[in-house]
Amino acid sequence: MNNDRKENGVYLKHNGCNCCQAVILSYKDMLDLDEETLRKLGSSYGVGMGCMEATCGALIGATMVLGLLNDGSIGTMKKSKAILERFKELSKDTICKNLKGIETGVVLTSCDDCVRNAIQSLDEFLGE
Repeated sequence: MNNDRKENGVYLKHNGCNCCQAVILSYKDMLDLDEETLRKLGSSYGVGMGCMEATCGALIGATMVLGLLNDGSIGTMKKSKAILERFKELSKDTICKNLKGIETGVVLTSCDDCVRNAIQSLDEFLGE
């Protein structure tokens, strides 16, 4: 498990990146895109697509990295589902407002841990 990558993701989250960008940029050493392009790619996916109603941005970032690392085939969707299932196992949900406890007052997983869990889910799948 790459704890350095996970902690780098948290660092990025606290230094100008949304959750999606933090995950994507944690893999910039493995991707063929420059940092500015990676930031733009993840810019719309913070806070559950900007409204907390949708999928956690960190999880979206992990599946984006998967797509960039894979050939973009139908098999990528199956792999993405496996990452989603692992993230849900670690985080207890996949929807931003549920993770943050907006309606219940009970935080299931902090944003920092969502970033960690997304990176762990992808790393486990990649065999790192």
